[in-house]
Amino acid sequence: MEDDAGRQIAEALGTLLKRATRARLHRTLTEGMGEAVDELTYPLLSALARTGPRSAAELARDVGLDRSGVTRRASRLEDAGLVRREPDPSDRRAALLVLTDHGRRTVEALRRRLADRIAASLSSWPPGEAETFARHLRRFIADGPFT
Repeated sequence: MEDDAGRQIAEALGTLLKRATRARLHRTLTEGMGEAVDELTYPLLSALARTGPRSAAELARDVGLDRSGVTRRASRLEDAGLVRREPDPSDRRAALLVLTDHGRRTVEALRRRLADRIAASLSSWPPGEAETFARHLRRFIADGPFT
């Protein structure tokens, strides 16, 4: 029984983690947010909001891109005033990517859009079921194979 649940969860996670699934969601969330904010730059904004200032190499590992891909996307975000580069205090040759105030407000708006989209998709669930799912999902992330 538990083996079957493990397979079902693995299949569901596979669908959630597919690059095409994420890109489609990111495209929907970023619609109308400005030319620099799209499905390609969303992961960088989100990662910087989650982790704080990062080098392009560190950010590349976080979002699953190579450093040059991160640098190209970061340049677009910098041109739009969403990200700035600052000297890395631990390595004067390197720069850190940092969200600007405008970048933080943009991420907040994107997170609200995502939360609203999730809430809408759960609106037909019986009372309490979404909260139970959220609690179990947090537990799975904390105790599951991702730690």
